[in-house]
Amino acid sequence: MALTPSNMIPLGTVAPAFSLLDTVTGNTVSLNELKGEQATVIMFICNHCPYVIHVNSELVKLGNDYAAKGVKFIAISSNDVVSHPEDSPEKMKQVAAKENYAFPYLYDETQSVAKAYDAACTPDIYIFNKELKLAYRGQLDDSRPSNKIALTGKDVRAALDCLIEGKQVSPLQRPNIGCNIKWRV
Repeated sequence: MALTPSNMIPLGTVAPAFSLLDTVTGNTVSLNELKGEQATVIMFICNHCPYVIHVNSELVKLGNDYAAKGVKFIAISSNDVVSHPEDSPEKMKQVAAKENYAFPYLYDETQSVAKAYDAACTPDIYIFNKELKLAYRGQLDDSRPSNKIALTGKDVRAALDCLIEGKQVSPLQRPNIGCNIKWRV
């Protein structure tokens, strides 16, 4: 595991389109089918990363808390499953069931979606407004597996609340930090 910060791509970037396998349903779904009315949260996660394992409960809570507010959450795993078989689609489906994911868990086999989003780490979180323009990218909150700060999702919640209320999201955003995406070699 290489500790890696998220890339802070420019705010206003339009979400790259994709169609990926939803490991839970077995269907191929697109961003256009999944996007939210108020906001769309795209999270690059995986099964084995201790940073993702640490935040899983808060990701589920956020998905549940904001579902009725027009916000859709989408999780994507882009890790190379040859080097990391614990991130295979079959195991993704198992993790989604175990964690009670309230959102689709998509498999980016070619890693092209992670590259299009300039994703670097897990978790890597992007929030797009109703026009699918980037309004937030960065950390969930200040909690890390080793710092004993409680999970709150405060940074993501603040950004989502602004979008729902039609307010400007603060441009002062902190990168997330986590395991690097496991790229094919």
